[in-house]
Amino acid sequence: MRVAFIQTTMIVGGAETLLVNLIRRLDRTRFQPELVCLKDRGPLGDLLADEVPVHANLLSGKHDLRVLPRLARLLRKRKIDAVVTVGAGDKMFWGRLAAKRAGVPVIAAALHSTGWPDVVGRLNRMLTPWTDAFIGCAPSHGRFLVEQERFPAAKVFVIPNGVDTQRFAPPVDRAAIRAELGLHPTAPVVGILAALRPEKNHEMFLHVAALVRRQLRDARFLVIGDGPRRAELEALAQELGLADYVCFLGNRDDVPRVIGATDVMTLTSRIEASPVSILEAMAVGRPVVATRVGSVAETVTEGQTGCLVDSDDQAAMVDRVAELLCDPLRAEAYGRAGRTWVVQQRSLSVMVEGYEELLEDLYQRKSSRRPMRQPAGAPGDLATLDLRAPALLVHPAES
Repeated sequence: MRVAFIQTTMIVGGAETLLVNLIRRLDRTRFQPELVCLKDRGPLGDLLADEVPVHANLLSGKHDLRVLPRLARLLRKRKIDAVVTVGAGDKMFWGRLAAKRAGVPVIAAALHSTGWPDVVGRLNRMLTPWTDAFIGCAPSHGRFLVEQERFPAAKVFVIPNGVDTQRFAPPVDRAAIRAELGLHPTAPVVGILAALRPEKNHEMFLHVAALVRRQLRDARFLVIGDGPRRAELEALAQELGLADYVCFLGNRDDVPRVIGATDVMTLTSRIEASPVSILEAMAVGRPVVATRVGSVAETVTEGQTGCLVDSDDQAAMVDRVAELLCDPLRAEAYGRAGRTWVVQQRSLSVMVEGYEELLEDLYQRKSSRRPMRQPAGAPGDLATLDLRAPALLVHPAES
């Protein structure tokens, strides 16, 4: 099968990193993946260009209607069998419309958020009849796609986000990476891994850092990731007296090692679906303190792999972070439990197998002109959601 994944551009972000891993891991005896970027390739697109065909610069501006014939011609020329748009917005609209125009047999839309920036607008909803699958990244996200986005339950599938648990593993050179980052070997270190965008709420992280330092004067803080808000966040850190205690590391190609230098990882987002960053932290064996948004509670188990706080509950996050920093044995136990869970249920192989199974199943149904299998529940019933690899979605506490 020739599968085209359609994005706007491949910046360094959670959804884009997932896509890189998916494209790299698809079974080449069964799939020939290609990447289509409506705008420029971006750094991750450049990274993939030596491995798979990468097409870019099809959309010159938001109102460039010529993108439709350009994209349709490309899909026909490449003899694409399945299109998967990644995220909402222009790529979801133009990608599916061009796929329909080009006669692509399978049309799917993968979504990774429950709000901005992945807002599904009216034009995108109009293409629902032409779409074979809407792919959510966690069970609660699948329910969101049915209940809030109003997609037909029979077309909603859940494929959990996955992490390369061989690359993201407990560090063997913790002291070395700490030395490289200028961190004392025994200093308490707290990290956050997220693009510097508004919904990630880095302000909360910085305010938490300032308050944690009142209790633990030698604590240090790492901000991993980059984005349009870096300058204002650095200014806030300066204003809070954190200039010497917070390191803005930008995008790194050694993220597993950097996570390994921390004692606690955090997530302060206001909106999420299934954030990859906390899966990566858990795979490295780090306890997580996160806001209870999206499907985070399906990943971080209170009292087992980390701690959960309400969105914007700054005081609670300060308490939970400080408690774990002061109790390294409990933090270590949470980290071990988190890695075990990710290896068993959120590995990259689980995610890749889910996409392979879904795409082949849809293609076989469409090419044989057999009707789509109707789930057992009534139309629109949440029981009809198709959870790929369902046995792997059971939480450890329920197993």
